[in-house]
Amino acid sequence: MDYVALGRTGLKVSPLCLGTMNFGPHTTEEDAFAIMDRALELGINFFDTANVYGWKMGEGITEQIVGRWFAQGGGRREKVVIATKVYGGMGSWPNESRLSAYHIRRACEESLRRLQTDHIDLYQMHHIDRNTPWEEIWQALEVLVQQGKVIYIGSSNFAGWHIAQAQETAQARHFMGLVSEQSLYNLRERSIELEVIPACRAYGLGLIPWSPLDGGMLGGMLQKAKEGRRANPDLQKRAKPYLPKIRAYEAKCKVWEEKPADVALAWLIHNPIVTAPIIGPRTLEQLDGSLRALKIKLNKKQLEELDLIFPGPGGEAPEAYAW
Repeated sequence: MDYVALGRTGLKVSPLCLGTMNFGPHTTEEDAFAIMDRALELGINFFDTANVYGWKMGEGITEQIVGRWFAQGGGRREKVVIATKVYGGMGSWPNESRLSAYHIRRACEESLRRLQTDHIDLYQMHHIDRNTPWEEIWQALEVLVQQGKVIYIGSSNFAGWHIAQAQETAQARHFMGLVSEQSLYNLRERSIELEVIPACRAYGLGLIPWSPLDGGMLGGMLQKAKEGRRANPDLQKRAKPYLPKIRAYEAKCKVWEEKPADVALAWLIHNPIVTAPIIGPRTLEQLDGSLRALKIKLNKKQLEELDLIFPGPGGEAPEAYAW
């Protein structure tokens, strides 16, 4: 495994990040433990979760599963760079969500308890909070860093100008600020190329793409349907307008003798701003299969052919839409 730096930091992480969102709702605890053990065997040391995962308000089911896995010992916690998130609703009372200093402090303590650890390696704001000033947010996060409960701070689902606003405020406070941004990014959904990616590059943030297979749309769904594997009805409905592109994409991957999922991951990994796409395997087989993407080296012609199928927004702003 060739490890990469998380943005401008000295922290080394694997070029694939293990997403845990399926743990609990779709993957049993026993299977989740096996997947995490296998990830370490493969050299994957970067795990991503969130306090809302498990989707039962206030319970943090997925964090609890990861915490019980850590508690087994064997160097599990020491080997893993654990990332979790704060913002989502953890209760029905008014201060149990978003990014007030009150909620950040409480949410961090609760995540530490569930994860059975004394620190979070990467604490990510799950969304922008337009109603809380950056002075309040940074003051709360600075205290967590000073206390040793958090090491690095990241964002998720921020616009480019949010990243700039956050970083300029952090720099004025002589604080490191953000080191990463977790965004929706894949071959089909490339909106962040306009402003988020340029902002990440300018401020030294590592990009952590979520939904790299576009919820299964880029995972060979048409080939799977031919094999008799029925796709999720929601996926079928969402994919309907894009079927010509998906058909062309799967045909191109067949010519290249590569699986569509592997090509989609390889396309992300080839971008130097990308630290690690988040993979969310439900089984050991899916996890093992993801490693193929690290060996695929797309050449210029192949990249151009993919751009013809999924052209993106036309580059960075403003040149994408103006002179």
